Amino acid sequence: MSQLDLEPATRRLATLVAAVSADDLDAPTPCPQYAVGDLLDHIGGLALGFAAAARKERTDTTARAPSGNASRLEPDWRDTIPHRLDALAEAWRDPGAWTGMTRVGGVDLPGEVAGVVALDELVVHGWDLARATNQPYECDRPALDAVHGFVQQFAAPAMAPRREGLFGPVVAVDDAAPLLDRVIGLAGRDPHWCP
Repeated sequence: MSQLDLEPATRRLATLVAAVSADDLDAPTPCPQYAVGDLLDHIGGLALGFAAAARKERTDTTARAPSGNASRLEPDWRDTIPHRLDALAEAWRDPGAWTGMTRVGGVDLPGEVAGVVALDELVVHGWDLARATNQPYECDRPALDAVHGFVQQFAAPAMAPRREGLFGPVVAVDDAAPLLDRVIGLAGRDPHWCP
């Protein structure tokens, strides 16, 4: 796997975050365990965790999965989360981030795998947030191709135990559907989900 540019995905997600209204915070998302506020907290935490993973840091941020609890949102989350997303993209611009081993969410991974997992989180949760807040969502083809390859490896029924905690059950999507819909289905979401 070659180095990927996470900046288009972080920029897109930062734009979505900045447009969320206070009235949206309790709204449901395609991620059943999260309301919008919970999802925002998770996005802010994963931005910190994956940026630290790119720098090969071993801290509390990389030792545990990011929370998803709206009560932890900082008052200035519309500014803080986009800044964290910028720092995430910047950290993964370093070629060293993609080499060697790192840790994120308490799991040791090769740098190149952690980078793809970070991109998967950005794309899938970007789609989640866009759907939950009725915002448009588009994704660049290189990101979609990388994320599709990642989620597809977990799609076989024999991989169900490994999907646990990462994705919901695969949602069947027609092979002729747009690639984003197929990615979302493989990630365990219904591409036609509406709040």
